[in-house]
Amino acid sequence: NYPRILGHELSGELVEFDEAPGFQKGDIVTLLPYLSCGKCVACLAGKTNCCTTLQVCGVHIDGGMADYYAVPSRLLVPAQGLGPDELALVEPLAIGAHGIRRAAVRPGEYVLVMGAGPIGLGLMEFARLGGAEIIAMDMNTRRLDFCSSELGIKYMIRAGGSDVMHQLLDITNGNMPTVVIDASGNLKAINQGLNYLAHGGRYVLVGLQKEEMVFSHPEFHKREATLLSSRNATREDFDYVIQCIKKDLIHPLSFITNRVKFKDAAEGFPRWLNPDSGVIKVLLETD
Repeated sequence: NYPRILGHELSGELVEFDEAPGFQKGDIVTLLPYLSCGKCVACLAGKTNCCTTLQVCGVHIDGGMADYYAVPSRLLVPAQGLGPDELALVEPLAIGAHGIRRAAVRPGEYVLVMGAGPIGLGLMEFARLGGAEIIAMDMNTRRLDFCSSELGIKYMIRAGGSDVMHQLLDITNGNMPTVVIDASGNLKAINQGLNYLAHGGRYVLVGLQKEEMVFSHPEFHKREATLLSSRNATREDFDYVIQCIKKDLIHPLSFITNRVKFKDAAEGFPRWLNPDSGVIKVLLETD
């Protein structure tokens, strides 16, 4: 619902607060951009990320694309030792970490990630930390090149090719991936993804799509497949991501391909949305 101030992936300096135990003025923080009720069935089960009345900063309520932003102190996430650039990337990385938790990735299994945008890259990073063999799939060859050069991904497949199934069979020694994760949100990719899944595998939907999905029931049934969705992230995921950065297990700064001052942001949006621009993440600097 517009008009709306965007911005749910952010970091900032704490300049003023009424009550925020454990924090001091001048702290560099990020925040959980999800306002949950704490009372619904999901919240009481610890799944605040899918609260029945969830409000996401920058989506349902105004976000942090501004000089100053006021939030409830319970949303603040401390991260002493990390810089503002790294903290601005914690939220999208946490979505990737949450998706891998949902998939229950095991060491040695093949994980196919469809979509090599920022969320897909995060999924690959945390699947790698889980000991999996990663297969990246995307239409954009520049994104696949990034997967290879920056993340060290060994297996890459260009989506839409006529030999995708053959490539997957070859990579997985004829077994197909035991985990398939969609991070593209593309309806055709989502509907096709089940066909890439090994028998007994898990299919996890992270990307968003408004239209109805269509699966062949015999294909789904014969695999005894597990279908999962993964929404947002929890504080546990945020804390895990921060610890991974601190321990030098992941290096997210390579995701920032562009920087822009606040005053120049509106002009840049059309260019950044072009898949051929080579953009992964744009860092908006407000000062």
